[in-house]
Amino acid sequence: MNCLAIDYGSKRIGLAYSIDGLISTLPMVKNDKHLLNTLQQLIIDHKIGKIYIGISEGKFALITQKFVDYLRSVVKLPIETVEEAISTLEAEDIFRDNKKKSKDYKKKIDSIAAAVILNRVIN
Repeated sequence: MNCLAIDYGSKRIGLAYSIDGLISTLPMVKNDKHLLNTLQQLIIDHKIGKIYIGISEGKFALITQKFVDYLRSVVKLPIETVEEAISTLEAEDIFRDNKKKSKDYKKKIDSIAAAVILNRVIN
């Protein structure tokens, strides 16, 4: 089953997907009025069967949970939350290990974090 992982943020959304266990990142998207349409198109394009959303602790966990509840009401796919503790730190290590340019950091770090989250659930 193809899966989509979402690293939810107030401004940016990191995305990664897996097909037959192979994980790929997608370009980061803005958290704006086009987000739902973007996600629905990705679900169609990549034949997504399940969605995983990273959820943190504290106040932002409540905001993320509202997003999860909203997405469940409009997308008729199984959606699970995944503890995302230190996923961004892991993503930063991956970013540095791959010698990415620092100017690309903001464009890629959230999607790498989504790939970390997805890797946790499929492996």
